Amino acid sequence: MKLNIMRTLRNRAAQAAVAIMAIAVALGVSCVREPELHLYAMQDLELEFVATDLSLEVMWNYEDGYDYRKEWYYGWDDEDRRIFGEMGYLEPSEFQLRRYYTGQTAFGHHETVFAHYLESTHFVSQYMWGFWDLLVWNDISTIDGVHSLVFDETTSSDYVTAFTNPTAFPSRYNAPKFVRSFWEPEPLYSAYEQGIDINPKLEGFTYDPERKVWVKQIDMTLYPITYVYLTQVILHNNKGRVASVDGQGNFSGMARTTNVNTGVAGEDAITIHYNTRLKPNCNMNGEQVDIIGGRLMTFGLCKNNCGRITHRSDVKDPNRHYMDVTMQFNNGMDSTIVFDITPQVLKRFKGGVITVELDVDTVPIPSRSGGSGFDAVIKDPEDGGTWEIPL
Repeated sequence: MKLNIMRTLRNRAAQAAVAIMAIAVALGVSCVREPELHLYAMQDLELEFVATDLSLEVMWNYEDGYDYRKEWYYGWDDEDRRIFGEMGYLEPSEFQLRRYYTGQTAFGHHETVFAHYLESTHFVSQYMWGFWDLLVWNDISTIDGVHSLVFDETTSSDYVTAFTNPTAFPSRYNAPKFVRSFWEPEPLYSAYEQGIDINPKLEGFTYDPERKVWVKQIDMTLYPITYVYLTQVILHNNKGRVASVDGQGNFSGMARTTNVNTGVAGEDAITIHYNTRLKPNCNMNGEQVDIIGGRLMTFGLCKNNCGRITHRSDVKDPNRHYMDVTMQFNNGMDSTIVFDITPQVLKRFKGGVITVELDVDTVPIPSRSGGSGFDAVIKDPEDGGTWEIPL
């Protein structure tokens, strides 16, 4: 996702201007001096940026040549969009901008912060001579106006932390600090540039004779820092025995927070609560199967910047990862079934399809209900409850 930023510094006394423009990656920086300018210590600066959509194919560019469409059998219809939203990433249109002035110290602490909410890709303000850091992230908007993401800018002025709050649902696995699962975050993108030098000598600036402005080019890229997982439990030989699901799913061992500046996820592991749906009569390589599908967003693996990792060997994650769904059988009973998906999550460390297959002929139908009310322990499946399926 490319972020184009154009900055223009206008000189009221000399009737000249200086601009800063961030454009697509791979454009170089040139330095051509034109008539000398004598600028004030504070000047206008114009920002203009354009974001392009990032497809799942681009995001999931794993070294094994991964193509999620070859293993995603659940599909995506209008009802899925109503429940889950769009399957992939969408281009943001509203933004939060933080300008940090560090004086004459490049990469210094953020002692002076200017906060802005932008409804468009155009912004004009004044910049003092010295060094600046810029942080941009997309403002969160949802269809119903309710969102889960919360931003902490008070703990430290040097970085912004994003997190979500706990739900009323229990946390089943691998989240020892938290008894409740957490809401999944909305899609979040960010870009961070440090040590931008705004200097009266115009070092690093070029002159644009057509616009009659001085121009400095800065490359910034807006990266997703939340990660999409598509989950599917494929039911072979179901024959109507699993009649429905309660619509709830849990996905454990993911990070509770992320650093918006760096994209590095926090160290606390949580369980994420998300929605599921049973879709009958799906085509899986010529076989008719029923599939329990879902989509969730996460902050990724703890202590990792998953979007910047290229090789699986660079992933450091001590956590186990589990997925559970509550299946309701045709006799009115239910059981919560838990799957250990750790190998798949580590292989698809920045999102992807998580698949488990279940032959319903091998699943005893519970004689009593109550699966969704039990904690995560192994129980006799004949009594409902929570039980594990080995993969």
